[in-house]
Amino acid sequence: IDQLPAALEKAENNESWTVADAISGVLENSEDLHSWRRRLLSACIKGLIVMYNSSKDESKQEVERSMLLRLEELLCFVEEVDPDDWYSLVKTGLKYRYRDEAFLKVLNIAIQLLYKKESSL
Repeated sequence: IDQLPAALEKAENNESWTVADAISGVLENSEDLHSWRRRLLSACIKGLIVMYNSSKDESKQEVERSMLLRLEELLCFVEEVDPDDWYSLVKTGLKYRYRDEAFLKVLNIAIQLLYKKESSL
């Protein structure tokens, strides 16, 4: 379990995320769920950054779309992000996906969630 978030950062397939979803289901009524989701959120952000840097031509749109949906879902639960991860995602995303409607939609949602008055960012 401890190595899974690090593996998710590099994984571009849904099988690893299926395992993460199963673990989330097991932790559903546990106090560890929030911590687990924070780790998944960080892994999702880092995975998107890796994808954007390695696939500047948007050739893996289906994988990116699923990751963006996952990012949106996790942000709704966690509502906080490591500032360094956030900065890197915004910078890299805008550099390579500034015309991508799905990226911009999730970015807008994330900004609304993260920059509420009580937010730490």
